[in-house]
Amino acid sequence: MSPAIQILTATAQSVAMDTEAGGLNYLQLILHASLPVQIVMLLLVAASVLSWFIIFGKSRVFRAATLEANHFEDRFWSGTDLNQLYREATDQSRGVSGLEAIFEAGYREFLRLRLQQVSVDARTQVEGAQRAMRATLAREVDALEHNLELLANVGSTAPYVGLVGTVFGIMVSFHGLANNKQATIASVAPGISEALIATAMGLFAAIPAVWAYNRYSSRSERISVRYESFAEEFSSILQRQTNPDRP
Repeated sequence: MSPAIQILTATAQSVAMDTEAGGLNYLQLILHASLPVQIVMLLLVAASVLSWFIIFGKSRVFRAATLEANHFEDRFWSGTDLNQLYREATDQSRGVSGLEAIFEAGYREFLRLRLQQVSVDARTQVEGAQRAMRATLAREVDALEHNLELLANVGSTAPYVGLVGTVFGIMVSFHGLANNKQATIASVAPGISEALIATAMGLFAAIPAVWAYNRYSSRSERISVRYESFAEEFSSILQRQTNPDRP
């Protein structure tokens, strides 16, 4: 019988024995792995837990940002007086974020320049409001994107960390064959199985992180464009207020 047939036969017998015993015991594979592989697995589990924590947290953040933007735009474009919206935004009993924070920053600077004792021309008033809105917009977008880089790092590095664990596990398995006069598939297969668990865990940690990073990056970009559009439209409204004769 050729060596290839012997290997296939031994592998089939091993699979059959595992099946009869109820399949692979993943917990035993993890517990019996070498120390370097277990350290790698622990790191991957921690990275996976952290990424899922960020994923669920960001889901709430983006949902709240979208609802807040919808609510404020409905109030803003319903014809409500700007001074009334500003009084509501500066109410000390609640915090503001998103579009309302951008509006509050721009209108506060506009009023400050307009009410100065020294006369300030209309262009300076609008430009001051625009600068204030840009600064607030940048902070709001930065808050939305906070921790997204961690998802990117987990998604890009976890497979390689898992591969490192697999390499260590295979090295330990083959090193153990040095004292074994009869090297067979049955003697090396358990060690290789333990090592491959690290690669599987690396992929398990990376795939959700990559998916979430791409999804949340797209949502952040859409909300950012929405904020910028509102800032431009509000600037046009302020320009019309400083130039009543302008159509």
